[in-house]
Amino acid sequence: MQIKSIRDLASAVRGRRQDLGLSQAEIAARAGVSRDWVNQIEAGKPKAEFGLVLRLLDALGLQLDVVPRDQGGHLSTRGSVDLDALLDEYGER
Repeated sequence: MQIKSIRDLASAVRGRRQDLGLSQAEIAARAGVSRDWVNQIEAGKPKAEFGLVLRLLDALGLQLDVVPRDQGGHLSTRGSVDLDALLDEYGER
């Protein structure tokens, strides 16, 4: 699934949690966040801390891939980006 908005992320998180048969409280405990926070993510609230989003995706067995687009706006066939290296580089600025 391509995530282009917080609504897309909300749908992916809610769908995966339901596929796993987990309650919001159960996945919150696995991710180390509150049930209310999971509820807000699934409702598409736009103020989610990125680090917590990554923990939630990990608890759901999902991963986030950052893939470059070509100049025409289409996904590049060059491969994916190393997000850790990209964040490290950004942090050094």
